[in-house]
Amino acid sequence: MTQLKIGDPAPEFTLPANGGGALSLSDYRGKKVVLYFYPQDNTPTCTLQAIDFSGKAEAFKKAGAAIVGVSPDSVKSHDRFCARHDLTIPLAADEDRKAVEAYGVWREKSTFGRTYMGVVRSTFLIDKDGRIARIWDNVRLKGHIDAVLEAVKAL
Repeated sequence: MTQLKIGDPAPEFTLPANGGGALSLSDYRGKKVVLYFYPQDNTPTCTLQAIDFSGKAEAFKKAGAAIVGVSPDSVKSHDRFCARHDLTIPLAADEDRKAVEAYGVWREKSTFGRTYMGVVRSTFLIDKDGRIARIWDNVRLKGHIDAVLEAVKAL
């Protein structure tokens, strides 16, 4: 498992995205990027997180940052998720788990005594040069989006 550190180059990826087409991290070079990984579309916490990021998308844009969400769900799932919740942020489909593994967020998890592999909710702030500026690992949602916005403004 890759353990990325602040200052490391952010691993490049190109993935299919909601609405059709592909999304590459390099498309955002010269911009700050809030790259967040989440376990699954249409689950309670993931839905709240996506709605919160969408609701603050304009504030992130004013601060010079793009927001990109990534999960192992399919494009079709992302399209339904976006339509159902009026999401305005791009969501990338990492069905073969290349990005989640490159960022070290595909890890063993445990729920009710059962262990399994899955995405650990994590957010990476990537600077204009494509380097990791901040990492939030194993995110708890309360206050998280505001903390990320503050970090974007400070970068």
